[in-house]
Amino acid sequence: MIAFAQHIFIYVVPFLFVLTLVVTVHELGHFMVARALGVAVDRFSIGFGRSIVQWTDRWGVEWRIGWIPLGGYVKFSGDAEASSSVPDAEKLAELRKEIALREGVGAEQRYFHFKPVWARALVVAAGPLANFVLAIALFAVLLGAIGETGLRPRIGGVEPGSPAAAAGFRAGDLVTQIDSEPVTDFRDIIQFVQLRTGDPIHVDIRRGAQPMSLTVTPIRKSVPTGIGAATAQVGYLGLIGSTKPADMYQRRFGPAAAVQEAVRMTWSRITTTSFYLSRILRGKESGDQLGGPLRIAAMADAAATAGAAGATDLKGALLGGLVALLSLAALLSVGVGFMNLLPIPVLDGGHLVFYAYEAVVRRPMAAAVQSAGYRVGLALLFGFMLFATWNDLQQLRVFKFIGGLFS
Repeated sequence: MIAFAQHIFIYVVPFLFVLTLVVTVHELGHFMVARALGVAVDRFSIGFGRSIVQWTDRWGVEWRIGWIPLGGYVKFSGDAEASSSVPDAEKLAELRKEIALREGVGAEQRYFHFKPVWARALVVAAGPLANFVLAIALFAVLLGAIGETGLRPRIGGVEPGSPAAAAGFRAGDLVTQIDSEPVTDFRDIIQFVQLRTGDPIHVDIRRGAQPMSLTVTPIRKSVPTGIGAATAQVGYLGLIGSTKPADMYQRRFGPAAAVQEAVRMTWSRITTTSFYLSRILRGKESGDQLGGPLRIAAMADAAATAGAAGATDLKGALLGGLVALLSLAALLSVGVGFMNLLPIPVLDGGHLVFYAYEAVVRRPMAAAVQSAGYRVGLALLFGFMLFATWNDLQQLRVFKFIGGLFS
């Protein structure tokens, strides 16, 4: 039982740190733009359920921390619930009358649903955009403070019988482009290949002084993810990176270069996620890399442990763990921002779709249509969470892990 409690502590603390940071910034994005546009806000909550701590500021906003730390929300004045669903024209007319009777004519202009559609769209989009800004800021700080260590895209070895061996790759080849995209680090090769199982790719190399072009098709292979015992089915070529000192590099970044590289890293993560989802929809990927809270917790634990490894004292271990967790928070923040922009009702992207409709036809979408959309959206999200959690349970071998704790 003591071992179980220790494992829970090790997993929960890093997980809550990363999740709370990402969620808080997301909700602050909504909140700050809403306040800038004169929208009245009733509550800002980190976590759900009964509050552990709460206070009210001088503008009448109730700030609270809920006892279930798995999300958060901003509740605008006049909302029946925290989702800020879009009332139809009939409901808006009723709300206008109620507000006028209670607070006087014109008071409705303080309320979110009576703001111009462009203002509401800005408030909704601000959450995901804040996540992207957080990711860029974290990447830039880490690049500026620590720099980047990597491997040149030189091949150190080729596994016998692999697609790379059949295509004619040799140790010493320097990869310059893949499908006309420049390659600067061996990780670029791995990331590109992993999502292209079964698709022929064209690789430009330099063999000595001679440029060459090879065509190779990745096969699917189960590989460790570095997160506990989890594995993933990904594209595989059989290339091994060179670890010679001459092929290792350390890059330092000034402030401007760090921000520029952070923007590139954030955009690369967005496009990679988009490409992966498109392959799932086309049936080219199984979706086993999709994960939920359990995998995030395992990633947080793995990141903190890896960051602290090799430290000679407690201060060094804590600093290394914090750096690793901030890097994970940046990646997670990109994912949260991207997922919230998907055009699914109940997500920010779904609200933006409703606002786009309202901007075109000059009236909100009918309540019945919105209600049906929210039900479908909730079903999609629930299905996704079940799928992601099942992935986590299988790949992290949770049942075997729990059994071992009590055996």
